[in-house]
Amino acid sequence: NMHEHTMMEAMVNVTINGQQGDVGPVAFDASDADIKRWAVEAIGAGTVAGIDAARVDFDDYVVDRFQARDDLPNRIIMRPKTPFGGG
Repeated sequence: NMHEHTMMEAMVNVTINGQQGDVGPVAFDASDADIKRWAVEAIGAGTVAGIDAARVDFDDYVVDRFQARDDLPNRIIMRPKTPFGGG
């Protein structure tokens, strides 16, 4: 069953510096701190398609988790607390 391994995993969609890419898969129930750390490491290493290698931090980011439904897999979205850098 190709969906077996996806039950407790998710790709992390990251938007930063006007670029977007996916990190993972990671454990769906991983802590926000772990998910942010993995994203920092992946982007720093330049291994995220769609995002240039860069030193980044996600201190001001929120981690949203969306459980699988309607044929969509688990998803994790990392986004700034204040959209468009406002506030």
